[in-house]
Amino acid sequence: MTSIDAVAHKYRVLNCGHLAHGLAALLSAAEANALSYLDLVEQLVDLELQGRETNRLAANLRKAGIPVIKRLEEFDYRHQTTITKRQVSQLLDFRFLEERANLVFIGPPGVGKTHLAVGIGLKALEAGYKVLFTTALGLVETLELTELRGELKKKIAGLLKFDLLIIDELGYLPMNRQGLYNLFQLINGLYEYRSVILTTNKDFTNWGEFFRDENVAVPIVDRLIHHSHVFMLGGESYRLKQKIGN
Repeated sequence: MTSIDAVAHKYRVLNCGHLAHGLAALLSAAEANALSYLDLVEQLVDLELQGRETNRLAANLRKAGIPVIKRLEEFDYRHQTTITKRQVSQLLDFRFLEERANLVFIGPPGVGKTHLAVGIGLKALEAGYKVLFTTALGLVETLELTELRGELKKKIAGLLKFDLLIIDELGYLPMNRQGLYNLFQLINGLYEYRSVILTTNKDFTNWGEFFRDENVAVPIVDRLIHHSHVFMLGGESYRLKQKIGN
């Protein structure tokens, strides 16, 4: 008589490890509930599919490089009243990704820009999109290092494999000329091909302060806002309010 272990081994040979792991429990449940053969077969397939989907999400989350998990369900709309839950929810059909549009969150530090960007990014991951998170400073440094190695085009090509690039904290530190040029190369590659979620503490009219070159700043702004949803966030710093409250 064939044993459960022997069948489970065959499933592992077929790279169906989730099915092999849960086989004994499913067979016991099927016997206890008098499942039909068809129902049992469906449950076996569902187990493997669910396990693979869980692994896929976990792998894509690791690749996304999100430093701190911030979910939209935890966002405090009572504190941040310059954007509504309905406005954010309307973005979760991900039409903006299909249309290669961008989201831009502008506001002072601590008002929830990064939380919203990460929360939307996590929802996009769950919906099957590939997402990458980076700070603006980290991105500029990475592009500069690859440019010095003569691999800038290769790096940009790699970034274009993601459906959504989240660039956090643009404008907090000024850029040198080469960093600005490298960033333009990336934004130009992303334009109308991939989507960006951008957070910044300066509105577009003040971008010259950290770009230091209007001739490059203007085309970067043009490409970012041509197809974009712009949200101006106001209010006091939520982090500062929590610290004072404690």
